[in-house]
Amino acid sequence: MSQPVSGAKAMVASSQRLATAVGVQLLEDGGSAVDAAIGVNAMLNLIEPYMCGLGGDLFAQVWEPEAGRLHGLNASGRAPRGQTLDVLRSKLGGQRMIPGNGVHGITVPGAVRGWAALHERFGRLDLGSIFAPVIEHAESGVEVGPATAEWWYHCAATVTEDATLGALADGFRRTYLVDGAAPQTGTQFRNPALGNSYARLADAGLDDFYTGDMAADLLRYLADSGCALGADDLSQCEAEWVEPISTTYRGYEVFELPPNGQGLAVLQMLNLLEGYDLGQLGPESPDYWHLFIEAKKLAFEDRASYYADPEFADVPIATMLDKAYAGKRRQQIGERAMEAPRPGDPALSRGDTTYLTVADESGLMISLIQSIYNGFGSALVPPDLGFALQCRGAGFSLDPDHPNAYAPGKRPFHTIIPAFVMRHGEPVMSFGVMGADMQPQGQVQVLINMIDFGMDIQAAGDAGRVRHDGLNHPNLSADADAGIVWHEAGCDAGLIETLRARGHDVRPATHPVQHFMGGYQCIRRDVSGWLGASERRFDGCAAGI
Repeated sequence: MSQPVSGAKAMVASSQRLATAVGVQLLEDGGSAVDAAIGVNAMLNLIEPYMCGLGGDLFAQVWEPEAGRLHGLNASGRAPRGQTLDVLRSKLGGQRMIPGNGVHGITVPGAVRGWAALHERFGRLDLGSIFAPVIEHAESGVEVGPATAEWWYHCAATVTEDATLGALADGFRRTYLVDGAAPQTGTQFRNPALGNSYARLADAGLDDFYTGDMAADLLRYLADSGCALGADDLSQCEAEWVEPISTTYRGYEVFELPPNGQGLAVLQMLNLLEGYDLGQLGPESPDYWHLFIEAKKLAFEDRASYYADPEFADVPIATMLDKAYAGKRRQQIGERAMEAPRPGDPALSRGDTTYLTVADESGLMISLIQSIYNGFGSALVPPDLGFALQCRGAGFSLDPDHPNAYAPGKRPFHTIIPAFVMRHGEPVMSFGVMGADMQPQGQVQVLINMIDFGMDIQAAGDAGRVRHDGLNHPNLSADADAGIVWHEAGCDAGLIETLRARGHDVRPATHPVQHFMGGYQCIRRDVSGWLGASERRFDGCAAGI
């Protein structure tokens, strides 16, 4: 099993080796952790275009050592301001959900505004220096790794097999297919249009994406495609500095960002599981996995019912973080799998995605996650710009009575969540686990592996995982059931049979396993500097200096 990587001065961890190398070089060139993170993110846009890019959203947590403060950043975009729910529903013609592919799921891309906010506050290098590597490699090419090729193939298939897209998929095919197919392992992939977009932003500034020539190009493409987003939607896009939310777990403080994201689910799960001696049970215990699955069900039923944009809905965050609320919910966990979990009543209480993390010599740490949602987002790719537009609008509910109902100018429910951990007021680590609904589950499993089972940061990520999938979601309510528990290869047969005997529907995870089980990166403060870890299920690495 791999060991954590060490670095005396700084550390970078990402899901692609070349992106990590770019981050290290930017740090060596005098850049801050934030400069390096932006450069890594830009390079991931080139190598993992099915996950992230200029057309997506961004969330981050930043530890500022000089101020001794943790900052949160919500750079998620909003729905078109000129389109009502009724108009959208009429366009969808009776569909129960907003489709991921196509124009109706497109929301304003917030990532570039997020980079601007981060760079203005914590950057040292100019944009030309930060974007130089992605501009160069977009022209010369990058080699596609084995895990990347597998992801690319499966994500591309969802686009190429969608007959409803028609000519809307032309930009996707021109940009992301090589000789008509997804690039295979070892292929040199090039995207000069993307490199040109980064060169334009480096020259004109990041505001150009929202109010300048690039905005005009983007708006022409959106209008020609029939998308409801307009000039005001782009120009009014802003990233928002927010206060992270947290809970305590066995002496550690775990921080997430508040809704419209799902970080609250991590904190709710931890509150539920804190009532059990998991360390005594051990990582291969059927009792542990049963408790984990049941806690996930309860937290996710609350997620399905209450999580939404707090500007448009009264989200009872403080109440759902209350330990007393967790105690009441915990009473529903028994010896057998819950067949029909329901959301709690907070009034009864008192109270596809890429992740990267960077730390620099000053102690500045950034936990950053960025996504275009589904594989290749909406599948709409302005061919002269070289990036896919996200489909985060698919996260809205079409039920007008749901807190997460679509509304003009509203931010949809988001799955991407960067995490941060502190102890006694000092930073411990920044980490994240990619993978939509797997993200809260993966984060909790990693934390328990470290805190309860004593694993180091690499072993905690390499350990086998399970994933529970249920029916209820903030964009579609259905009759809740016991759901499905997916497990990775190597899971003990006796553990599986015991879980089945308790009423869990346990099945092996299908390929690509990463799609089910997430992608983990971590940086931890160490007495000698930094420790880094990277997900074995991806083509990435951690590297220190």
